[in-house]
Order: sequence, then C-alpha cells, then structure tokens
Amino acid sequence: MIANRGEIALRVIRACREMGLATVAVYSDADRAALHVLHADEAYRLGPAPAVESYLRSDLILEIARRVGADAVHPGYGFLSENSDFAEASTAAGVVFVGPPADAMRVLGSKTQARQAADRVGMPRVPGSVTGLVGVEEARRVADGIGYPVMLKAAAGGGGKGMRAVMRAEELDAAYAAASSEAERSFGSGEVYLEKLIERPRHIEIQVMADEHGGCLYLGERECSVQRRHQKVIEEAPSAVVGEALRRRMGEAAVRLALSAGYVNAGTVEFLVDAEENFYFLEMNTRLQVEHPVTEMVTGLDLVQMQLRVAMGEPLGLRQEDVRLRGHAIECRVYAEDPENNFFPSPGLITRLVQPGGPGIREDCAVYPGWVVPLEYDPMLSKLVAFGETREVAIDRMLRALGEYVIGGIKTNLSLFRRILMDADFRAARIDTGYLERLLAAGSMVDGAEVPEDVAALAAALFAAFEREAAPGGGSASPESRWGLAGRQEGLRQ
Repeated sequence: MIANRGEIALRVIRACREMGLATVAVYSDADRAALHVLHADEAYRLGPAPAVESYLRSDLILEIARRVGADAVHPGYGFLSENSDFAEASTAAGVVFVGPPADAMRVLGSKTQARQAADRVGMPRVPGSVTGLVGVEEARRVADGIGYPVMLKAAAGGGGKGMRAVMRAEELDAAYAAASSEAERSFGSGEVYLEKLIERPRHIEIQVMADEHGGCLYLGERECSVQRRHQKVIEEAPSAVVGEALRRRMGEAAVRLALSAGYVNAGTVEFLVDAEENFYFLEMNTRLQVEHPVTEMVTGLDLVQMQLRVAMGEPLGLRQEDVRLRGHAIECRVYAEDPENNFFPSPGLITRLVQPGGPGIREDCAVYPGWVVPLEYDPMLSKLVAFGETREVAIDRMLRALGEYVIGGIKTNLSLFRRILMDADFRAARIDTGYLERLLAAGSMVDGAEVPEDVAALAAALFAAFEREAAPGGGSASPESRWGLAGRQEGLRQ
C-alpha cells in the first residue's frame, strides 16, 4: 500500500511493478482521477479532499490495508511519513512500515532530540539549545549567550514551517510567537528551539541507507542551497564544492548518527557548511527525500527498491567502497505557482502539456492534460532532472529541457529555473542558502540580462494588451489562442 499521492505514489508503484509486487493506492475525492490511482493494481477512497480527512487519517489507511491484506505500507514523503505513531500502529497491525522503526524516528525525527543524539556521537552542530524552549525568556537567555543573529525553528516537522530568523534582540518576542504559532498549526506542536544563524552557509545533505543487520552506507551528498523561504527549489548531486575528503568526513558522521539510534531504511542527514569547509549538523529527515532522484542518477541505485528490500529483511548487499559517484545531476521542482505574483499558488485545469525528453532527462510527474491541480495539497507538479558527464553539461541539458516544457492553463515556476540556470553566480557554483533571495531581489530578466522592475512591469502590460487584441472578439486570449490565430493568418496568406 502507498499511503500518499502524486508523483511519489507513482514512483513507488513503478518500483513495485519492477519487483513483481502488487500495489494498492488510496485517494481523496480530489484525487479520484489521479495518475497514481489509475496506475495502481487496486485503489480505495479515503475521504474528502482535506488531508486531515484523508491522507492524514492513519486509522482509515490501516483499515484499508487490513481489508485488502497488504503486507507493507510505504508512506512516501510528507503526510504521515515522519509520524512515529503511524509507524508504530502499522507494526502493531502486522503491516511492515517501509521506513525506520518508531523509536529511531522519535529520536532523530525530533529536531531537539536529534541535536542531543548528535552531541552523543561527537558530531559538530550549530550552537544553540538542545531542548525545546519553555518560553520567550529562555529564548532571550540562549540568544544572548550565543549572540545574534539567531534562528528559531520548530522542533517537529520541516519544510520551512515554524522558522524565523532574528537579527536583533528587539525582534525576538514577535518572532518567537510567530514561529511557535506556525509550528502548532503545521505539526500539532508549538515547541521551538533556537540556534546560531550561520550567515551565507551552503546546505548540503548526506543520503544514508541502513539495513536490519547493522549495515549502513552513505550514498554521497546533495547540494540544496538554492532555497526560497527555507524551501528547496533546485538540488544537485554531487556538490560542486565537496571533495573526496569532506564527503568522507560528512558521510562517516552521518553513518555514526544513524547507527547510534538503531536506524533502518532510507534517511537524510542535513548539514550547513561554511566557507572553510566546517560542517554543522542541522537535522535528520527520517524518510525518503523529494530530491532522491539526483542521488539515483549519479549512483545508479534505485533508492525505492532498496527501501523495499530492506523492509523485507534483506541486507544491503553493498560495501561502502562499492558506492561510486558518476557525472552530475540537477533537479528542478516544478510548481503550480506564479513567480510574478509572489509565488501565489495556481491550481486549476491543465489544458496543455508538452513534456521534455532526450538524452539525460528524467521527469517524475503525475499530471496530464485535463487534470485539475487541487488547491488542498502542495502545488508540486513534477520533478525535472537533468544528468550529464559534468555540471556544465547537466545545466545546459536542463536549459534545453526547460525550453521544451509547456504547461498550459495554469501558472508555473518554469521561468524561474531558466533565470537561475543562466545566472553567472549559479553557473560558477557561487551559491549559498541566501542566493535565491538575493537573485529575486535584483529584478527581472530578459534573455539572461537583468532589467529594472518598472521595465519588466511595462513589458508584461504590453504583452497582456497584445493578448487581448489577438483573442477573438478582443477578449481574453485562451492559452492556445495565438496558435489558432497563426493558423488563420497562414490560411489567408495561402
């Protein structure tokens, strides 16, 4: 059973099919016609569209698993994937949870407990509190002790929720209230902790995979520094600045942490790395990551199939020296959102879809023409991955693929990727976690050249006026009106 939706559900279904495993999908009312429902061997309704009434209902999911006789449940990422109670309930129901044991998840999935675990194995970490703050007064004491700027973070969950940067002491009270409130809404816990804000670090993570027999490997690193509001936008493997020595140091530290907690299955240990190649433990994601395809591309390993085999009790069957990195892979997270309108979500009907292909291109996608992108869930449409022998080749292939990609009927962030990939700093790998915010603040671009915001706004207004004139009757142009108009003009010329 796949207790998830969208492209990750489809990804797991495909891995199962190659292994000869039958699959069961679950869906909400909004996903009745979703691709993961159509591709699975069986599919069952969970409930209404809101996640709290469907994909977060562990009781309904396990009841369906019992009814259909499912041997295992794969949680994907998001939803219940890092819910230790769900992992424990699955095991109690006789259903194998494809992920870490509940106890290991509780230790490493909690940001504060994970920091304590990092201390126990001697892993360097960002200075700050190792337990949740009991109030704003304690936050002030910790912040005064380590010095500003600092960062408040939710102890549970991730994805940038419940995080606030605090540059000065007078900002702390409001930031604490906002971070705690958002954490409560997002994760059901308002617990937050505080750490030193390392300015302009790189965000680099290590993929680990562990089996039930004491085996644990690190599968290289991913560079995740291109972020917007703490949300990853582009990921790469390997990092352009991580050499063999640093990779080994970070990888061995990640393995020590996983083994110390009795970790099993896929996990990701995240670090901040400064300009002097000092690395600091950030957190551990106790699940498969969204960006796992770039690791698959450079290692040649199928991480989902590895997850499933580990869950069956099989040993990894690999030694650390067997893990070799080859080439370079870049992933763009394609979202239904409008970069020109503060990245506002853009749900709606997909009227046209032209997907890229060719050498070195992979797309994990779960949408099709006629599909309605729902408002209730994360607006990610697909993950576009480009692979090349070098980073430069991967960038150029991604630009070529983006030029082929057409999604009609909704707004997307495809233009943002072209802007990033043509930027001189990105191409030279001069990036850090603040890179994208600085790029966005610099203004708009036309064919790779920055232009002032007022000029960009004027160009957008002129284009909109042209569209209105080009549409039949002078009204709003449909997404395909220019094609139709071109066809009529060609007929007149003939």
